[in-house]
Amino acid sequence: MPDRLHIELNGKLFTEYFFKDVRHPYFYPLIGPGEAAMTRNWPMKSTPDEDHDHPHHRSLWYAHGSVNGRDFWDQGTNSGKILHDGFVEIKSGKKSGTIKTRNKWTNPDGTMVCPDEETVRIYNTGNDNQRMFDFEITLQAAGKDLVFGDTKEGTMAARLAETMRLTGKVGHGHIINSEGVQDAETWGKRADWCDYYGPVGGKIVGMAIFDHPQNPRHPTWWHVRDYGLFAANPFGRHNFENLPDKSAGNLIVPAGKNITFRYRFYLHTGDELAGQVAKTYQEYIKSTAEK
Repeated sequence: MPDRLHIELNGKLFTEYFFKDVRHPYFYPLIGPGEAAMTRNWPMKSTPDEDHDHPHHRSLWYAHGSVNGRDFWDQGTNSGKILHDGFVEIKSGKKSGTIKTRNKWTNPDGTMVCPDEETVRIYNTGNDNQRMFDFEITLQAAGKDLVFGDTKEGTMAARLAETMRLTGKVGHGHIINSEGVQDAETWGKRADWCDYYGPVGGKIVGMAIFDHPQNPRHPTWWHVRDYGLFAANPFGRHNFENLPDKSAGNLIVPAGKNITFRYRFYLHTGDELAGQVAKTYQEYIKSTAEK
């Protein structure tokens, strides 16, 4: 289809990458182990028992609420847009597949704030109980300094299936991070990884996000909510730590330089113990150290 890239894993739908006529590119649906649909359907489509809040929470995406003063997280009339600027590479393989894209972060008047290059690498784990993919983004300070503002509204994000959330009429999920902090207490805490799990289709499945050990400000803070929002955000310090200085978490990339963030998504069956999330994170650490 001209507005999306269809992505299959072992001959079955894994996700689709929507890149045309949208405020920011996103992946939807996200199919986990046992063919579990792990992200919310709305606003892409309406299904029973889903809340219609936060229309900018589109399945799985990357955005931030303050980049050179512009909000790219929300979808208001004064918000910026992240516009697809072409595919660099689309590669399939038996063990992994790769998608590389370019985007332009633009103001409402069309002027560019910054360009980026994203790489998504999807792995064939050979295990029906787990799925895994990496997301890497490099943002460039083209022409002037690039300022990521201090706000909780961001950044590497997913909106999970309604049954996985902690609250709501169908929510029966849980959250835990690498420090052992659980459920609503995980909001605003720093951790190497965070895991959000709950029932989908009668089976427990989970999504863990791993913060790459070389990411700026590792371990990241987590903007993770009991209603299904799940995001790694290294820029929201004053919100997360309740600091009076609203610029405490600002990060400045000097003109002509760039900054890269890397994350691994690990989709698994069971809770964090059954899914061996801590062990899988250590394997991730080892694999990155070897490169």
